[in-house]
Amino acid sequence: MKRRIPALVSLVAVAALITALPFALSSYNVSLVSQVGIFFIAVLGLNILTGYSGQISIGHGAFMAVGGYTTAVLSVNGVYGHHIRDVWTIPIAGLVAGGAGLLVGIPALRLSGLYLALITFGIAVSFRQIPLKFDHFLGGTSGKVLNLLTTPFGLSATPNHWIYYLTWGIAFVLLVAAWLFVRGKPGRTLKAIRDSEIAATSSGISLARYKTLAFGLSAFYAGVAGSLYAIARGFMNPDVFPIVLSVYLVAALALGGVDSFLGLILGAGAIYVLQNRAGDVTGWINHLPAVNLNPQRPGMPDVIFGAVLIVVLIILPTGVGGALRRLFGPLTTRLYSKS
Repeated sequence: MKRRIPALVSLVAVAALITALPFALSSYNVSLVSQVGIFFIAVLGLNILTGYSGQISIGHGAFMAVGGYTTAVLSVNGVYGHHIRDVWTIPIAGLVAGGAGLLVGIPALRLSGLYLALITFGIAVSFRQIPLKFDHFLGGTSGKVLNLLTTPFGLSATPNHWIYYLTWGIAFVLLVAAWLFVRGKPGRTLKAIRDSEIAATSSGISLARYKTLAFGLSAFYAGVAGSLYAIARGFMNPDVFPIVLSVYLVAALALGGVDSFLGLILGAGAIYVLQNRAGDVTGWINHLPAVNLNPQRPGMPDVIFGAVLIVVLIILPTGVGGALRRLFGPLTTRLYSKS
C-alpha cells in the first residue's frame, strides 16, 4: 500500500492542476488543452494493449473514427427518428468501438509483432473507404454536422470550458479505471503474456481471453476519445481522423513511456504540438545559430516532426515516464526505507 502513495499523491495533484488550469488560460488555449486530453484517453487505451500485453497496433485511429461516427450518426440521425444528446452517445461510441476491437482481436490472435502491426495499419488505411461507400448514412466526403454542444443541467459555461471539463473528467475516470486494471490480476496477467507467451501458457493463462480483452478495452478507450473529438469539432468526415493519426498515437506512447500516466499526458501533449504546431516548432528552431530552415517549404514541418521525435527517443529511450522514474525513484526509495 505504501508504494502506491506517490502515485495517488501525483494523481490528486494532476487532478487539482487540471481543475484550476482553465482559470489561467484563454478560451482558445482551453480548447487546445481539451484536445490533449482527448489524445491522452486514446493513448491510455493503447498503453493497455501495447504497453502491457505487447500487441503492437498502428490502427487505433480507425477505432477513434468508429467512435466519432457513432456519435455523429446517433446525434444527427438518432434512433427511430429521435436525436440522442451528444453527451449520451459517448459511452455508446466506446462500446461500439470496443466491439470492433474484439472483432479485430480474435483473428489477430494468430499474429504478433510486425505482422500484427501491418494488419492493424491496414485497417486504418481501409477504414476511410467505409464512409465513402455508405455515404447516404455516414455522409461521405461531405460529412455530418453535429448539433451544437450545450451545457446540461442548466450549468453556465462557455463551449470551450464545457468540453474541457467533460474531456478531462472522463479522462480522469478512465485513468483511475486503467490504473486499477493494470495493477490488479488482469494487469499482471497481461505483463506475463508480454514477457513470455510460452511461460504464461504453461502457467495456465488463457492467451486468447486476455489478448482479446486487451484489444476490446483499448478500442473502447479509443472510441470514447473519438466521440469526444467529434463533439469538440462539431463535424465528422473521413479527414477528421487521418491515417497518420494512428502513427501519432504510437509515437505518443513511445514518448510518454509505459506505466506512467503523467508521462502519457506529456506524450499526448507533445504529439499535439508536433502535429498541429510543427510549423511553430520549425520557426523556433530556425532561430537557432547555424540553422537555416524555411518553415514555409512544403513538408518541412513533417521533417521537423520526425527529427524531434528521433532525438527525443534517443535521449529518452524509455520515454518521459522512464526518465521520471529514474529521477524520483531514489527519493521514493529513501522514503520507503525511512518508513
